Amino acid sequence: MFKEVIQNATIFSVKKVIRNSMNSYLHVNHISKEIKRDFDKKKNYLLYMHIPFCHTFCPFCSFHKFKYEEATAVKYFQSLRQELRNVYNEGFSFDSLYIGGGTTLIHEEELVKTITLAKKLFNIKEVSCETDPNHIAPASLKQFSGLIDRLSVGVQSFEDTILQKVARYEKFGSGEVVAQKLKEIARYIPNTNIDLIFNFPNQTYQMLQNDLHVAKSLGVSQITTYPLMNSELTQTTMEHAFGEQSNNKEYEFYKLINQELKDFQKNNAWSFSKEKTTLNDEYVGNHEEYIGIGSGAFSFLDGNLFINAFDLKLYSQLVKTRAHAIVAQSTFAKKEQIKYHFLTWLFNGQLDIEKFNATFETHIQKTLAHELYLLKRAHAIRIKNGIITNTEFGSYLTLCMMKEFYSGMDKVRAMFRQNLLKIAV
Repeated sequence: MFKEVIQNATIFSVKKVIRNSMNSYLHVNHISKEIKRDFDKKKNYLLYMHIPFCHTFCPFCSFHKFKYEEATAVKYFQSLRQELRNVYNEGFSFDSLYIGGGTTLIHEEELVKTITLAKKLFNIKEVSCETDPNHIAPASLKQFSGLIDRLSVGVQSFEDTILQKVARYEKFGSGEVVAQKLKEIARYIPNTNIDLIFNFPNQTYQMLQNDLHVAKSLGVSQITTYPLMNSELTQTTMEHAFGEQSNNKEYEFYKLINQELKDFQKNNAWSFSKEKTTLNDEYVGNHEEYIGIGSGAFSFLDGNLFINAFDLKLYSQLVKTRAHAIVAQSTFAKKEQIKYHFLTWLFNGQLDIEKFNATFETHIQKTLAHELYLLKRAHAIRIKNGIITNTEFGSYLTLCMMKEFYSGMDKVRAMFRQNLLKIAV
């Protein structure tokens, strides 16, 4: 009982710490003139590419997106390829490409052109791409053979009652229909991932267990299990879909997931694979710094968060006249950077203290002495031979912290989306 009290208090505390840190240090300064980014030209970075189009919107999704129109999308892809050339001329090197959205495969021909150009310009060894169940037809995926190494399909649930609530049943079909589609794609993409969401309002243990059983039966190489993330951008749509009911079984659901996927390798707090890999949805956990291109994309470089233009017309204008489409920046203090990297390393399951200290020129036993004390007291971490590893509770705790981090980033999106609404009016 005492242990449970300590753990609940720790969950509350770490959420509050992350929330306060984001509120205190995420000061977004708008930029009207072009800036020059300092970076290591000998280093390979991760390249994130954003495709902000969907045919219809899901109520739980907080990502930057627009209703799909083919002519607008074609112009956007042209601008995206121009930005690719711009970052090449800037001197960046990339060995990994992550394509997110929106619906990334919404215009396959344009995406093929864009990935092909990226591979021509940079020494990209691996490409990971998100999609939805409407864009996984074998005839379409054949075009991406040799271009995409990992395909992540946003299934979210196989439970029809949930799919109906979140407006995906009519959009993608029943859970059974989606499962059948997934069975047919493995031979076209070497690494296939299924995204599931847990802790939906009204979701039961049996529903979640069934989702996991179906996912495992499909023979996919990865399963990613996200907790439902509520933010300012999704609160209204989720209340409309489910009412004001809440689900407080998140940790219990998480323990069920770990039990059901115990035969899989754990890549991070919410990603499981048949074989452990760094090629998964959470690129921030495997790359300390990354460059984002596209409308509304984020870059993190040398302690700075750079934000690309959200407005499509402004984005297009900027990539034609500047080296990049950055319109805002937020700079983090050194200790906040250390906390962020500490979170991302722990999120992956373990942290080599000597390597961490050398990488970030710090001494975490002193810099984060209070945080380490709290984590040990809550039985969230173990420290042995200079390695910090998570307990199961610690893994859940990093999931909570990452969830709060993404909620903080959603506030940035909300700010810029509000500006778009003002422009539209």
